[in-house]
Amino acid sequence: MKSSCSTTSSTNFIHSAFFIILWFWFSIIFLAGQKNSQIHAAGGGGQWVVLQKNIGITAMHMQLLNNDRVVIFDRTDFGESNITLPDGKCRNDTFELAIKNDCTAHSVEYDVISNSIRPLMVQTDVWCSSGVVAPDGHLIQTGGFNDGERVVRTFEPCGNCDWIERGLGLVNRRWYATNHILPDGRAIIIGGRRQFNYEFYPKSSATSSAFTLPLLRETNDPNEENNLYPFVHLNVDGNLFIYANNRSILLDYKNNIVVRSYPPMPGGHPRNYPSTGSSVLLPLRNLGQPSIEAEVLICGGAPRGSYAQVVAKNFIRGLDSCGRIKITDKSPRWIMETMPLPRVMGDMILLPNGHVLIINGVEAGTAGWEDGRNPVLNPVIYRPNNPFGKRFETQNPSSIPRVYHSTAILLRDGRILVGGSNPHMLYNFTGVLYPTELRLEAFSPTYLDSISSNIRPKIISPAPKVRLTYGQRSIIRFSIPAGALLVETGISITMVSPSFTTHSFAMNQRLLVLSRGKATVVAGTSSTYQVQVTMPNSVVLAPPGYYLLFVNHQEIPSEGMWVQIQ
Repeated sequence: MKSSCSTTSSTNFIHSAFFIILWFWFSIIFLAGQKNSQIHAAGGGGQWVVLQKNIGITAMHMQLLNNDRVVIFDRTDFGESNITLPDGKCRNDTFELAIKNDCTAHSVEYDVISNSIRPLMVQTDVWCSSGVVAPDGHLIQTGGFNDGERVVRTFEPCGNCDWIERGLGLVNRRWYATNHILPDGRAIIIGGRRQFNYEFYPKSSATSSAFTLPLLRETNDPNEENNLYPFVHLNVDGNLFIYANNRSILLDYKNNIVVRSYPPMPGGHPRNYPSTGSSVLLPLRNLGQPSIEAEVLICGGAPRGSYAQVVAKNFIRGLDSCGRIKITDKSPRWIMETMPLPRVMGDMILLPNGHVLIINGVEAGTAGWEDGRNPVLNPVIYRPNNPFGKRFETQNPSSIPRVYHSTAILLRDGRILVGGSNPHMLYNFTGVLYPTELRLEAFSPTYLDSISSNIRPKIISPAPKVRLTYGQRSIIRFSIPAGALLVETGISITMVSPSFTTHSFAMNQRLLVLSRGKATVVAGTSSTYQVQVTMPNSVVLAPPGYYLLFVNHQEIPSEGMWVQIQ
């Protein structure tokens, strides 16, 4: 009997095992055959820290300058802010729609190193404006609303400087326009509300007027617009990739010629304001090669018709899709990917190691007053070089909703500065779903965890603020902690241009991979290494100006160093 039971049990076991194995392989084959099936890592990395509990204004616009200070500004037409101007100063503006004699500040300077705030005085309304950093390092800020819609303002990174207003420096009103630095150092200002054209700053005799851009008129939905703050990236051939609503072109801005039109992204949904997805030019590699690939990634946004629906308080689920396209291909096509969760009004920030951080935003609705719902508190890391389906990783959540009018930028130490969020016409702190947010916080990706400190590189040379020339060969020296094991082939040198961020688009953001490969030990040392790099050989690859130089060891970045290429 015992033998019989053993035999029966063995047979049942074999049958059970057979069906388990069969089911297992069937599941793998079935899942592998699902269209666009992707695996999202749970992750749970990264840390949040509140830096300032009240900076006095909500951070609608942010730009890091080369003195490690961040210029932050909101708008002037909502009344008083929560921070006063210094020395008894007051802003007197007879055109102002709110308070004509205003003694509060609507712009501040945040000192990253001292973690302190200094109020600044901006005269005209900078609401929903744009900006770019000039080759010499000063901020050029353009447009806005009301009396600020054609104004050009500048800000020097001198330590105690303030805004300088340049008067009517623009041909047309620029509200919700996009700026980009050009290879010759000028700024191009594209679009804006009911502006289907572009112009340049500074002006010249040949560029004193605006130039028509039919794409903006053709993509202007009369009910939803969806072509505001168009996504603009400088391609490696010197032309501009421009994405508006659901269409994209390559523009030869010198001759005002569209040199190519790209296929529409599958689905046909709008991605620009107020549907408000985000876009980034992925890291540029192999800079010394005759042919360099350029890829654009666009993520999130709201389905077509969402803006009309929020009027009836019907908040449609946002898009969880990303489109990625090689804009340099002869026959480019969009590759679609799926994020771990939908996101409207998300910011996409290039990290020093070439990864992309997707942060802020909501799950439903659109941009606009009171038009978003269900804040997305978890950032997501996107790793462009991972296999398809294994590129996204969800990070630890913040406790602060960052909805309409929130921003994020990269700092020199590798943290992400996050601020803003005000979906109300006025500052409103009580009795509302998402109160006006005056706190400033930092998100530290996992590469800043203490567990990585034993392999984190530190740049020794060149010296800070060194001036580099195009095509120059330079030696980058760095150290790692004594006793740490250097993975010689795990080194990359990157150069990042800090962005002007507003309304979920980081303008002028660019990352160049100068070197990827082996480092050598410096003779006579045990923990100092060097890599020879060649600077980009043209202003098209790297427009002149200040960049942050990073050494990455096993994807753990050093603290950045300011360099100027000219």
